[in-house]
Amino acid sequence: MKTNTTFDWSLLLARIVLGIVIAAHGAQKLLGWFGGYGFDGTVNFFTEVIGLPFIFAALIILAESIGMIALVFGLMSRLISISLVAIMLGAIITTHAQHGFFMNWFGVQAGEGIEFHLLVIALSAVIALNGAGAFSIDATFGQHVTKIRHLRILFR
Repeated sequence: MKTNTTFDWSLLLARIVLGIVIAAHGAQKLLGWFGGYGFDGTVNFFTEVIGLPFIFAALIILAESIGMIALVFGLMSRLISISLVAIMLGAIITTHAQHGFFMNWFGVQAGEGIEFHLLVIALSAVIALNGAGAFSIDATFGQHVTKIRHLRILFR
């Protein structure tokens, strides 16, 4: 366990903010909240418009909703953060790169740019590289499984 509590506070802050922001997007996709299309509408978009297989569409929706709840509490933080990097890279490649860098602040672009996605990737990378920090389920659980070599990297 790291002894630098300032660093652990920063990881806690990163986890909570990232988790809440992406969970709102996940709620749009899963539940149709905040003007979203819900599970069926989102799956249809991912499968019919973007061309993803159903399983990838479902995993993206679950990662952005239920996965973010786990991230806020620091459960499987590295794995969830790595999956979020993959999701954001996929969003950039399939949908957002063609609209440039900036988000569509004034409604004059045909879509959203990549700046939001880059911030999510950077914050996710911090968590993926450093772990969830001391204030997490991962840290608590990790203290009990450090003797199991294969799990040590996921829970520290």
